[in-house]
Amino acid sequence: MGQDLKIRYSDKDLAEFKVLIEEKIEKAKSHLELLKSAYMNDGNNGTDDTSPTFKAFEEGSETMSKEANTQLAIRQEKFIRDLKNALLRIENKTYGICRVTGKLINKERLKLVPHATLSIEAKNMQK
Repeated sequence: MGQDLKIRYSDKDLAEFKVLIEEKIEKAKSHLELLKSAYMNDGNNGTDDTSPTFKAFEEGSETMSKEANTQLAIRQEKFIRDLKNALLRIENKTYGICRVTGKLINKERLKLVPHATLSIEAKNMQK
């Protein structure tokens, strides 16, 4: 082991992670579309009912869901951005390396959190 090879995942592993991440990006994008269409359409429903108390209640819950949807959409956009950054790290062959310890992040962790940049060890150090 005289070479100055950095510890990294093999190209085969990286290719597997790439597929996993691309699938997650597709799912996340369609989820984001659903959220966006949900709060775009919020404005045009419930106008038939003339009961003022019902209307007020409707608008209250509509505002709530609109805010919740917006929050979810923002989180989803960040998730997609994180996943795209993970793809870049795969391209650079730096994927799966903890940015604190420089060690490989556990494969099982990466399968659950494919955009992770910290090993559990490093994450625990932050607490």
